[in-house]
Amino acid sequence: MTAALRLARPDDLDRLMALVAAFHSESGIAQDDEKRRNALAPLLDGIPHGCIYLIGPGRAPLGYVILTFGWSVEFGGMDAFVDEIYIRPAVRGRGIATEVLHDLPKALAEAGLTALHLEVDRTNETAQKLYLRSGFKPRDRYMLMSKSL
Repeated sequence: MTAALRLARPDDLDRLMALVAAFHSESGIAQDDEKRRNALAPLLDGIPHGCIYLIGPGRAPLGYVILTFGWSVEFGGMDAFVDEIYIRPAVRGRGIATEVLHDLPKALAEAGLTALHLEVDRTNETAQKLYLRSGFKPRDRYMLMSKSL
């Protein structure tokens, strides 16, 4: 099984909508289809604030990863945030996410990014172990805080 990544395009929107809806349902994220579509479409159209990669075969992706871009003085330049990463339940445990989280940072570093961040549910020990194995480290003195606008 390969975790080949392909930059998602506008014609992938319907395929992606199903995957994102599945992730949101599994994660308890309440979002209607219109809001979801409006959040995804600009990323597929090429706005400079982020991108979406489909994982695996184009016609039947195994999952996706959404990156958003920012700038960090602390980390010395452009950074990215893994906004969402999702692997279909039927193919989990086969090393796909591990491969993505191993290869993607290398490609991002080659493109000039200086850091990759993500958040994880404090109760999701499986995901925490995956991220630790992939080189992510908790920032003990910091916590992610958000305010919806």
